[in-house]
Amino acid sequence: MTHVLIAGATGKTGRLLAAEILEKGHTPIALVRDSSDTNVLPVGTKTRVADLTDLPADVCAEADVVVFAAGSGGSTGPEMTDKVDRDGAIALIDAARRAGVERFVMLSSYGADQSDPSGDLAHYLKAKHDADEHLKASGVTYAILRPIALTDDAKTGDIRLGEGVDPSGEARRADVAAVLADAALKGRLDGHVAEMQTN
Repeated sequence: MTHVLIAGATGKTGRLLAAEILEKGHTPIALVRDSSDTNVLPVGTKTRVADLTDLPADVCAEADVVVFAAGSGGSTGPEMTDKVDRDGAIALIDAARRAGVERFVMLSSYGADQSDPSGDLAHYLKAKHDADEHLKASGVTYAILRPIALTDDAKTGDIRLGEGVDPSGEARRADVAAVLADAALKGRLDGHVAEMQTN
């Protein structure tokens, strides 16, 4: 049985990921803050209390795989984006490396390949870019998923992964969660950065 530590497990995508991991017979460990609403987590999910802005050294203890599916949210400013999406991710990557986890799966974003992005999401994409680059250089086995605009529609299983993604399309969170679960449990994206959309 694989133990998967999920940062962002109470978020819309994270809770779907926890359900996918449980469904496949493995154990999700939700990284939650004291103030998190854990009622949204599927029954059977373990919890570990910690804050991405101040992680304890042993945060990855007992975890075989770590998935970063957290985000500061659209209503926070640049400072919190840096603290969570960049610095929090980097701190968790470093903790995972120290703990000797098998792999680290990053939920990134379409456009995070740019080192100097522009537009409304520039600050967010820059933070994601920096975290992705840190992960690639960390020495930990990694997988980075970069979906386009997320929706809450039902899972289809009909996805496009890799090249040829339509930037104006969409990626259903349920499909994203399924791909993240496969990446975490089966290593299907090990060493790869993959863009994604739902067809």
